Amino acid sequence: MSLEVSVKLAVKILAALFAAAALYLLLWPTGMDPVAWTPPPAPALEGVYAYNEKLKAIQKLAVGAGEGPEAVHVDTYGRLYTGYRDGRIVLVYDNGARYMELTNTGGRPLGITSGPNAGLIIADAKQGLLYFWRKGKTLATEADGVPLGFTDDVDYSEADGGTVYFTDASAKFGYGQQMKDIIEHGANGRLLRYNVPARETRVLLKDLHFPNGVALGPDGAYVLVNETAEYRILRYWLKGEKAGTHDVFIDNLPGFPDNVTFNGRDRFWVALYAPRNPQLDALLPGGPFMRHLTARLPTFLQPRPKLHAFVLGLDLDGKVVANLQYEGADAYAPITSVRESGPWLYFGSLTYPAIGRLPLMDVVPGSPAPPPGWEQVPQAQEVPNPLNPREKRGSRFERQP
Repeated sequence: MSLEVSVKLAVKILAALFAAAALYLLLWPTGMDPVAWTPPPAPALEGVYAYNEKLKAIQKLAVGAGEGPEAVHVDTYGRLYTGYRDGRIVLVYDNGARYMELTNTGGRPLGITSGPNAGLIIADAKQGLLYFWRKGKTLATEADGVPLGFTDDVDYSEADGGTVYFTDASAKFGYGQQMKDIIEHGANGRLLRYNVPARETRVLLKDLHFPNGVALGPDGAYVLVNETAEYRILRYWLKGEKAGTHDVFIDNLPGFPDNVTFNGRDRFWVALYAPRNPQLDALLPGGPFMRHLTARLPTFLQPRPKLHAFVLGLDLDGKVVANLQYEGADAYAPITSVRESGPWLYFGSLTYPAIGRLPLMDVVPGSPAPPPGWEQVPQAQEVPNPLNPREKRGSRFERQP
């Protein structure tokens, strides 16, 4: 083949590839039905949101045990639990020196809390609402005839014989397609309640914009739910004259609120996945063409979050009382959950290969000091589970009858 023929052939191939790429970017279905929304101007990182480096000193626990401990939970005995990207639910103990695999959901656990009979309730993005105590049970996979598309976070109350509050972040776009939900801004999420004795699931709020974290307030009077795609936290009233209604707890946050937890006394902790993205905020008010085009782009070309660790503490009125940050290549980020327990703040992350920890006294003056020797974290060792050896590499979660 002559050089001239080779060049012509190469030009034709490149032209065909270019045409195919152009057609894909212009015409490939995205499944989105974009809704225009104009975000409020993002608050500057000053005042109560002023940048600082309080999270630079986060200590890493259970390094090597797994990737993506999205949520962390501490039970009444001080035992630490998390769920990893590969579906494992793990108990971490002895100052992070040991960890034990309890089960594997076969999906992607995102939320975890204690439930009835010392068991664990798990919000699994792919499998639905689960319960585990030695064996796994599936509590719910749908509500009002609509399948759970993206079960995200969970909290539990012993009221009424046992009540679970959880979120379905997107009934339309499943796990891994969260960016489409954010770009569409189509209100595809729900806040739900599961009654344990009756084994019934009820929708409390629908048409939410990627509802993420959920946390019960004092005395179970209300439940908070993070509306990630609108940079705010809603409060749904469970008791009193306002029962069955909702209002805004805090609005126009400087980042994407992920999980929220309550310390049981006077403070909520909110994990911000990352600061607001100017490119995304500029995209959302526009028409469908640019948003479809953006959704078709490779992930690395879409609006990307900064590697910025960001946590807020809120009082019972939604006022910011703590602001913790750190931006850098070595940041423990993105932070997707934060939980206060004893002398610690524990942190979870969607992607980081470790659990984070920081002495509470470093961020809340007057808090108790950690026990002596806490600075030395040994290499984590896996301990076999003697109670459930056959379920070690993936237990079967059967639907509760």
